[in-house]
Amino acid sequence: MTSAAQKLIAHLDAHFSDFLSYWQRHMYIADNDKYIDHVMHNGIAMFQLVKDTLLHSPNRDNIEQLAYKIAKERAETNMNIGEFVYNTNLGRRLVVKYALQSALPIEELFPLIDEINCLFDQFLFYAVTKYSELKEAEIREKNLLITQSHKDRLTLLGQMSSSFVHEFRNPLTAIIGFVQLLKMEHPDLPYLNIIDHELQQLKFRISQFLHASRQEIVESEKETFSLSQLFEEIIEFLYASIVDGDVQISVSVDSAIHIFAYKDQLRQVFINILLNSIEAVKEKDKPRCIYIDAYRQGESVYIKIINNGPAIPEEMVKTIFEPFFTTKKLGTGIGLYICKKIIEDHGGQITCTSNEHMTSFSISLPV
Repeated sequence: MTSAAQKLIAHLDAHFSDFLSYWQRHMYIADNDKYIDHVMHNGIAMFQLVKDTLLHSPNRDNIEQLAYKIAKERAETNMNIGEFVYNTNLGRRLVVKYALQSALPIEELFPLIDEINCLFDQFLFYAVTKYSELKEAEIREKNLLITQSHKDRLTLLGQMSSSFVHEFRNPLTAIIGFVQLLKMEHPDLPYLNIIDHELQQLKFRISQFLHASRQEIVESEKETFSLSQLFEEIIEFLYASIVDGDVQISVSVDSAIHIFAYKDQLRQVFINILLNSIEAVKEKDKPRCIYIDAYRQGESVYIKIINNGPAIPEEMVKTIFEPFFTTKKLGTGIGLYICKKIIEDHGGQITCTSNEHMTSFSISLPV
């Protein structure tokens, strides 16, 4: 221990009460801070580290131990990390200020001040690192809770869907059947086509909920079918919505493309995206255009459904396929989630891109 270090420590000890009082008055700390009673003890412990550093070489374990203790307390109080750094540097400035007031020669004092600054730098590094780790762990825990909450909601949705099937779908199927009989026996009876179309739309919406349920019973088998023919059927099914929205649809699908898949499930995907596209373009002036393009490359089929509606904000594009995410007042937020689930179950991928000129849903499927 050098005589210069001893003299500096004696000088700091003589002014410690003034130093601690000023530090407490000018630091940032909330009145309801749960660890407010620890602040003085932490300040005294840091001052002791300063003296230990001047008397001996810095002890890394002691620095880490104090830094981790204070970081944990600050993280638990949700204190802004900037306030913590400010309070620490306020203590550093006061120690250096009183050190400069000592009678030590400059050539003896400056090396000691360098040691003090090095100590505070190490302390801040350990404390901020630990604080960040604790906050990241807290965020991960919250995200896990949110994910579990989504799973719980999906489980509940599955249970509701099972009951929904027995209580609603069976009478709906019966009504659709009787409408078909009426169309056969009374082909000129007005409004039957409209009633049939609306019932089919309702059946489609119910199927969305069924696909969200893990308890859904698969009612069909995989089959090989023409993609071009499937889109023809879909356009015919959506004809009333297309006319009502005054939408121009352009279809460019290679007639040679055949896919081995669950046809009804892919029909649901394409109908869902097209209905969303129709709703989107209705928000702008004419022309309102939707383009359907499909081609085969190697063992994959690539399908694009593009509309010239308003741009989807970038932050929404990132979450558009998440369950229960919707921008519609009466939306359920499961439509695009179901689309993604069906495409991925088929071994494919679905993505969305959007700008001020067009919004594009891109799908890739194995042949």
